[in-house]
Amino acid sequence: MARPWLHLFICLQIPGFCTNLHLSQTPKHILALTNSKTKILCELKNEHVGVYWYRWSQERQRFEFLVFSNPMGKATYSTNISQGKFSVHGENSHTSYSLHINHLHPSDNGTYYCSISQSSQLFLGTGTQLHVVDVLPLSPKTTQAPLSRKPTQCVTKSKAAEKKGVCSPLVWVPLAFGILVLLLSLVPTAYRLHRLRRRLWLRIHRQ
Repeated sequence: MARPWLHLFICLQIPGFCTNLHLSQTPKHILALTNSKTKILCELKNEHVGVYWYRWSQERQRFEFLVFSNPMGKATYSTNISQGKFSVHGENSHTSYSLHINHLHPSDNGTYYCSISQSSQLFLGTGTQLHVVDVLPLSPKTTQAPLSRKPTQCVTKSKAAEKKGVCSPLVWVPLAFGILVLLLSLVPTAYRLHRLRRRLWLRIHRQ
């Protein structure tokens, strides 16, 4: 049994070294609340004699065997593992297994691996990181730039001012017409003044 454990140690020291295309886990990351429960799915490409479940604790630097489950549904637990804590269930076939973890606690934090034994070697799945917290972090709200509102009041006022201003046709058309009438009315007056001036000039020269 020393050889599988040695191979497993090498796998942990070199991430991805023992990742087997015949084993896949979902999800890759789990964030769960204390006292809740979760599950990890392990899918095998081919049927196998059974699946091992391990947990690697980065904090304690310890790799721990949890449970082994065969296709018949019989589970073999580690000596210090409670059956009420971990359970393995087959999912519709002998190529899919799920590890159920109950009564979650921060001590359950770690990376969980499903594994199969083949040719005296242990092959690991892709791994699932579990992080247990007392309070879930708030999802960051995306800050949106305030929508630019059209200055409807300003536009309305500017239009009203433009209509009432000197450049509005409603103002300069009557004004131009009034000036034209005034000029036309001054023409006869100017003509009369011109005739009166001529008469005075003739009288002066006749005398």
